[in-house]
Amino acid sequence: MSKFSSHNFKGQKALIRVDFNVPLNDQFEITDDTRITAAVPTIKKVLADGGSVILMSHLGRPKDGPTDKYSLKHIVAHLEELLGTDVKFATDSIGQDATDLAAALQPGEVLLLENLRFYKQEEKGDEGYAEKLAKLGDVWVNDAFGTAHRAHASTAVIAKFFEPSNRFFGLLMEAEVASAEKVLHKSEKPFVAIIGGAKVSDKILIIENLLERATDIIIGGGMAYTFIKAQGGNIGNSLCENDRLDTAKELLAKAESKNVCIHLPSDSIIADKFAADANDSASPTNNIPDGWMGLDIGPKAIEQFTNVIRQSKTILWNGPMGVFEMEKFQKGTKSIATAIAEATAKGSYSLVGGGDSVAAVNQFGFSDKVSYVSTGGGAMLEYFEGKSLPGIAAVSE
Repeated sequence: MSKFSSHNFKGQKALIRVDFNVPLNDQFEITDDTRITAAVPTIKKVLADGGSVILMSHLGRPKDGPTDKYSLKHIVAHLEELLGTDVKFATDSIGQDATDLAAALQPGEVLLLENLRFYKQEEKGDEGYAEKLAKLGDVWVNDAFGTAHRAHASTAVIAKFFEPSNRFFGLLMEAEVASAEKVLHKSEKPFVAIIGGAKVSDKILIIENLLERATDIIIGGGMAYTFIKAQGGNIGNSLCENDRLDTAKELLAKAESKNVCIHLPSDSIIADKFAADANDSASPTNNIPDGWMGLDIGPKAIEQFTNVIRQSKTILWNGPMGVFEMEKFQKGTKSIATAIAEATAKGSYSLVGGGDSVAAVNQFGFSDKVSYVSTGGGAMLEYFEGKSLPGIAAVSE
């Protein structure tokens, strides 16, 4: 039983750091509420115990202090709907309004503080700011995995103002940490890591760390072409980081020495321009004609990767196989999602993490067909790079 689940919050004011950094349209309507719904069980548990809840979050990247566009007031109505209760809103995070509302909060009530990043001190990890926030509650709950890799005032520094017995991971954070731990340290073999996205430079550390753990690493997306060129292939106008060719060679050699099989796409869907209406065709990935670029993995690569995924017992997916936002170039990513769902149905453990792959499983309707979908892109990446995350360390210490 987890520390959070077994604690009774009756009569306590729980200061909960949530990740309500959700996308809003021009009318300030939420276009994807995944992060808010993910925090609901934690909030409801405290309320059910007879505690009260003070929620704090950031929204966007306000540069010049308070800005209407980034105000958390825009999410109050939707939050009330999800929780089935009124939500009070403080026009500040540490000012008189916040202090008064927090002091008057009764058991079963919810208070949302204004955007923490309206204060520069939040991102600077300022102790004075963290202390003022800490005074609002009796216990501190960190349920914001999406910001766990930042040593900000509300995500890490605030911990020192609470006794270790009064610091908790929320249910979302517990689930995130447990699923990442399962894949990193308790994975059943064969363990297949599927790494996509545009740049090798973004993924070097994660690939290096996975070489110690995975049996197979599938590489797709734009970054695959840097590896193909490093092996002497012709990649036409495909995306390539020429300053990373040696890195790609080193990673391939390291994988070979550790008996980790790196799978690169044998063929690609190529296009004569980067556009939804481009002319397209299939081509061997190592022989793409000049003037053409690879924008997705091809049919042979789909078959090749699907076979590897079907044999797996543990799967980590980070990054798409192509430009899945354009219909012509989404078949690769969709096929990989299908293969992961099929393997999961047969008993494999699958974790999807990182913004674009999460967007892909949601778009193609596979989010309930994998074992776990992580809410933290950057945090998940750093976790798999083997780094200690400040937001996790602050609770655990």
